[in-house]
Amino acid sequence: MKNVLKISFVIIGTMIGAGFASGQEINLFFMQYGNIGILGMIVSCILTSFIIYQVFKILHKRNIHNYSEFLESISPHKKLNQIIQIIIHTFLLLSFYIMIAGFCAYFKQEFQIPIWASAIIITVLCYITFKNNMKGVVSINSFLIPFLIIFIFYLGLKNIPFLNSYFSQLSNLKITYTNSFNWIISSIIYASYNSILLIPILIELNEKMENKLVIKKVSIFCFAVFSILGVCLCGLLIRGNGYSHTLELPMIPIVKEFGIIYSRVYGIVIIAAIFTSAISAGYGFLKNVTKTDKAYQRLVVLLCISSIFTPLIGFSNLVNLLYPIFGLLGLIQIIQIIKNRNTVILTTDNRNSIIKYRKS
Repeated sequence: MKNVLKISFVIIGTMIGAGFASGQEINLFFMQYGNIGILGMIVSCILTSFIIYQVFKILHKRNIHNYSEFLESISPHKKLNQIIQIIIHTFLLLSFYIMIAGFCAYFKQEFQIPIWASAIIITVLCYITFKNNMKGVVSINSFLIPFLIIFIFYLGLKNIPFLNSYFSQLSNLKITYTNSFNWIISSIIYASYNSILLIPILIELNEKMENKLVIKKVSIFCFAVFSILGVCLCGLLIRGNGYSHTLELPMIPIVKEFGIIYSRVYGIVIIAAIFTSAISAGYGFLKNVTKTDKAYQRLVVLLCISSIFTPLIGFSNLVNLLYPIFGLLGLIQIIQIIKNRNTVILTTDNRNSIIKYRKS
């Protein structure tokens, strides 16, 4: 169980970044559709859990060690695999930059600290973690993510009296069925873009998956925790329905309604979420595009230096523009995973032939 929790915390830490914890993603993908957005969040969590389970099954069955091998196992089409790799690399890189922008947005909004100063701080922290490779990612998530989960759940419980009062009014229980399928599409896109960030991390974690039972436990635990956190945040965003859509980090002023101490603690939660997602995305990008330790070390320096300048674009602008686009692009990979989940593709050492067969 200890191994299951450790793996699950890394996965959850990857999914819960600045966009999620700040409320930007929840507003964009779910709450713009009203109350039915809560159901959309649960549907998306089910899809994400299914993807985690299927990817781990593929990795476990075929003894896959890197992302190139994973793509070969789900698709024999080299050009399609190259397109998917470009999408993955670009998304991981941009996700890292978005997390840096989210870190800077928080300190700018709450403490009026210049963007360049907070950018340097988060960049130095990421550089130190990257030097420790995956061990640093696992240790940080194992410590920070349980705290993040507990605190968001606690806020969700404190918000129950408000929700009881809110939903006691019949007008607030109504669901608008105009464009009713849009919330489902949005749920699929959200799960899709999460999978882009997740799969490189799942590959790194595969060696810790002992058997199919562990895979099932990790998938179920991730679904349960992510669903609870998502519903809690949806409820909190309903509380700030009148103003939350206009802010870079909408959850901060909402949490302030419980008291200033809560907003300060939640600020720590957001910073933790940003940091864990930044190092997960950055590490995934670095491992995917470098083949030697020397190249890895050089790219770490280049990545960290370049990230100092990206927060100038704006956190909410990056989230609202890039996440839906990559969610659509990520569907290519998900379709391949579903199509080939029971198919094994074997390649010879000289890669001149491909043998494909179905397992009975």
